Amino acid sequence: MFQRLAFARTAPSLSRATLPRTQTLLHRPILSRTLVTKKYTPEHEWVSFDDSTGVGTISITDHAQSSLGDVVFVELPTLGTKVAQGDQIGAVESVKAASDIYAPVSGTIEEINEALSSQPGLLNKSPEDKGWLCKIKLSDPSEVEKLMSKEEYDQSYEA
Repeated sequence: MFQRLAFARTAPSLSRATLPRTQTLLHRPILSRTLVTKKYTPEHEWVSFDDSTGVGTISITDHAQSSLGDVVFVELPTLGTKVAQGDQIGAVESVKAASDIYAPVSGTIEEINEALSSQPGLLNKSPEDKGWLCKIKLSDPSEVEKLMSKEEYDQSYEA
C-alpha cells in the first residue's frame, strides 16, 4: 500500500475530465469550407465551379434547351482536351436547330456525361442537373467571377 501511495504522489495528475476532452480535440474532423459558384454566359451556357476541387461542371441553360426544342444529338468534347474560354467544345442538335457550345472557362476536360450519347433528351428534361455536358479542371478560376449571375443572365435574354 505504501508503494501505491508513493506512486500516486509522484505521477503527473491526469483527471478523467481532461482525457476525453484531449481525445476529442485530437479526433475532431478538420472542417473545410467549399464554395460552389454558378455563373452564366451570354451564349446560354452555365458553369458550376467547386473551389475545393477546382472543377467546373458545364452545360446549357434551361432557357437554351427550351429555345432549341427536343434535343436529338449532343456532340461532347474529348477527354484531356485543353480549352480556352470561348472555345467551341461541342454542339447540340434539336428538331428545330443546331447550336454550338462554348467553354465558359479555360481548363482541361476531365469528364464528359456519357449518358447524353444514348439519352440526348436529358438536356431537355434536366439541363441544369442530369443533363450536364462536361467537367473542366479550371486553369484560371478567376474567369468564373467575370461571368454573369443568374439575375444578370435572366435580364440578358428578357431585354
